[in-house]
Order: sequence, then structure tokens, then C-alpha cells
Amino acid sequence: MLVFAAVVLMSAGKQDGAITKENGVTIVNTTTLTQNVEGYNGPVPVKIYIKKNKIEKVEVLKNQETPKYLAKVKKALITAWDGLSVKEAKAKKVDAVTGATFTSQAIIDNVQKGLDHFQKNK
Repeated sequence: MLVFAAVVLMSAGKQDGAITKENGVTIVNTTTLTQNVEGYNGPVPVKIYIKKNKIEKVEVLKNQETPKYLAKVKKALITAWDGLSVKEAKAKKVDAVTGATFTSQAIIDNVQKGLDHFQKNK
């Protein structure tokens, strides 16, 4: 019985819902991975789309950030990882957007934690 419980718990970690696959693309959703990472007004989760170990895009999910500042961050920051390998993306130092530092840092942290999770669970 103890062995069965251990197997169930170990498999539950791999099936946490944070990683899904669609049409050959692995999607990492950081909503459950980064609940303690907050922007100015709360969590700023992202989805990271990875194909053949390269970042296709990063998408900001529903959040409570001020639309004006979020738009500024999206314009300047959200494509910073596009086309990079997962290893390159993890190593890249991305600067926060002036005037939207908390939101920027939350997105940067979400991407890093999402990529960590991908590497551990792919």
C-alpha cells in the first residue's frame, strides 16, 4: 500500500497540468507554478510555447495589471525569448521595462520558472 501511494504521488507531480502538448508544440502554463510571483497588482502568469526545444512565443495570461503598463511591457519585452533555445532563453538577461518594473519582473520570473519546470518534466 505504501509503494502504491508513493507511485501515485510521483506521477501526480508530472501530471500537474502545467505542461500540455498541442500539434507538436509543448505549452507551459505558469498559473499554478508561480502563484507567489506577483507584478504590481498580483500574479502575471504566462504560457510558453516550445517546439523542438525552441521558444515560439510567450503569451501573457489573465491578470490584474493596469492595461496601459501591461501593453508597454508586452510591446518591449514579450518577444525577448522568441526563437531562442530553452537553454539560451534561461541564460538570457532580460531588462525590465522602465515605468513597469514590477510587471516586467513578474513576467521574467514566470518565464524562468516555466522553463525550469519544462526542463525538469519534459
